[in-house]
Amino acid sequence: MTLYDVAIMSDLRYPGGNSASIVAEVRAQAGAGLSTVLIHVPSPHLRHARPFQSRIVECLRDGLADLAHDDGTEVTARVLLIRQPRIFTSEPAGVPRVKAGHTIVVLNQPPGDERHEQRYYVFDEVRERISRLFGGDIVWAPISSQVRDNVQQVAPRTTLPDTDWHEIIDIDDWVAPPRVPGPVPVIGRHGRPDEVKWPRDPAELLRAYPDTGEVKVRILGGGEIGVRRLGRTPRNWDVVEFGAESPQDFLASLDFFVYFHDKDWKEAFGRTILEAMASGVPVVVGPHFRSIFGNAALYTDPAGVRDLVRRLHADRPAYEKQVERARRYVTDQFGSASHIARLASLGVMQRAARRPPRPPMRAARTNRRVLMVGDDVARFRAIARRLPPGMEAVVVAGSASLAEAHAAGLLTEYLPGAAELGVPEARWNNFARDRLGHLTELYKPRAVLVGGLPHDGIVAAIPENPLPRWLWLRPAMWRRGTGGEWAGKGAAFAGILEPGEFAAAGDEGWTTTARAGVTTVDPITDLPDRLAGDEGDDTLLCRGVPATLPGFRTVTGLPADQLGEVTIAVSRADYTNFHELLGAGVPTVFVPDPDAPDDELARARFAAAAGVARYAVDDQSTRAELAKLADPAVRQAIRRRCAELSFANGATEAAAWLAARCREANRVRP
Repeated sequence: MTLYDVAIMSDLRYPGGNSASIVAEVRAQAGAGLSTVLIHVPSPHLRHARPFQSRIVECLRDGLADLAHDDGTEVTARVLLIRQPRIFTSEPAGVPRVKAGHTIVVLNQPPGDERHEQRYYVFDEVRERISRLFGGDIVWAPISSQVRDNVQQVAPRTTLPDTDWHEIIDIDDWVAPPRVPGPVPVIGRHGRPDEVKWPRDPAELLRAYPDTGEVKVRILGGGEIGVRRLGRTPRNWDVVEFGAESPQDFLASLDFFVYFHDKDWKEAFGRTILEAMASGVPVVVGPHFRSIFGNAALYTDPAGVRDLVRRLHADRPAYEKQVERARRYVTDQFGSASHIARLASLGVMQRAARRPPRPPMRAARTNRRVLMVGDDVARFRAIARRLPPGMEAVVVAGSASLAEAHAAGLLTEYLPGAAELGVPEARWNNFARDRLGHLTELYKPRAVLVGGLPHDGIVAAIPENPLPRWLWLRPAMWRRGTGGEWAGKGAAFAGILEPGEFAAAGDEGWTTTARAGVTTVDPITDLPDRLAGDEGDDTLLCRGVPATLPGFRTVTGLPADQLGEVTIAVSRADYTNFHELLGAGVPTVFVPDPDAPDDELARARFAAAAGVARYAVDDQSTRAELAKLADPAVRQAIRRRCAELSFANGATEAAAWLAARCREANRVRP
């Protein structure tokens, strides 16, 4: 039986900070010659089946950690770290058998926020369950003073260690060359879009991120939340979609990192703050972060942001001194060495020399791999999750779609578009042909599934790479008189799959007369078989259309498996949003985009005529239709009609079709 130095138990599917923290500790442990095993325990809050987070998968594939089997075999380790207490808010389906010298529960989320002190989990219930499952001698370790204060408030008799189990960061991953200052300071922030991560009050928001020519504001991820709350995009704001730039590149464009959030939100730590400091960008935050970051950050309220950044921007020696102070603090307090030191205090000592690298893990059988090319990530994700065991999808997409694919735990490869590269279309086609040739050689897939438009560069790659079966996931519902030039591209493919449309009876596009030899399936969505509901506040979900409604709390960014918690929605009528919202039975006002390549107007009109939704074409009619949905009777009628006209999910059938095409490739491959 293997005795590991460290076992880390968590739901390995969690995106964001939880997985980033696990990966940082795994890499630090591997660098110190320590062995790690990861133990997966599904969280009751991730209701829909999804793969492990991609960064976790990379650690396993690189041999930096082992994955515990779920066959009841006991795991032994010197230290067991349990991350994310919410995974034990209910009894786990299977209890891993772990024998450890020390067991530490890393409290990386507070039990509650300013509105409800135990909004996210009841601490005493979680403590009782974990103690019963893993023994009573457990250390409860908050990651920051913010979490510590919340725990002591709800469970004052709980004994906590004197020091926090703080986050760590590999400084070398973030160090950037010094930035040459421009005429005005550039302030900004980055992070996953989340309502609570932004000031709720528009006036406070503008004080933190001023709409004045005295500063420039750059936002990577979540900027649409600020824009919606202001009702406009300030001229000096540069709003960048999440995932369009790497955090490292984005931080290199800033003079100051400025982070203010909803007053009710309790930030457990602030990993993006740590990243900014490591990148050499001075950080401006509220005073409540002082207990975590000491003199490494600059503290003020939103009203003081503009004067502070202008003053320091003009005083270069003081600016550089702050950069050096923060970087030194991060290195000393949050560098990898601090993690190895705390493990040493538990008797887990660094090896004299790093262990020899493990042999690379055997690659997955190449006859079970498929490339999915294009920006149609929602449908790719739905199909990939339903592929037979042993089949592996690799998404090849542009930067705008990579973040969504990463969040779904899919393997990804970057294929930038012509606009991203700043090159003419003809030159991009040559690049795309060569890039796809390289990827087919690298992954040796049995099939390449092309979503959306098969550009000339993609078609040119087919005869040069004949071993995989090239397939087209062809969209329907084109606007009348458009898109016919793509019809001839179908001859290059070994098979064409067309996802169904709820509004198929209103489809006047060219594909309706070009379906000979084409396989059709029901609409493809990533909805779970059953959606859990929530009897909480009335909520208005906005997908691509900013709106408010008195008495309703506005939310954005909810994944498909949380649509059961939504009261009403306003959305574009693109394929994914249209079918997810109808499939979930959410009373929705669809506002079609007249410039979209697919016929959103026809979809929206058809849904309204069928009684499963409302539709609007401008701001005034949107407000009027939303007001109608405030009536519970109207909402109930729409839900009832959605249930009467419900459609099957074609994702499973699409996955089976794709697997069958791969088996055909197996028979012809030498």
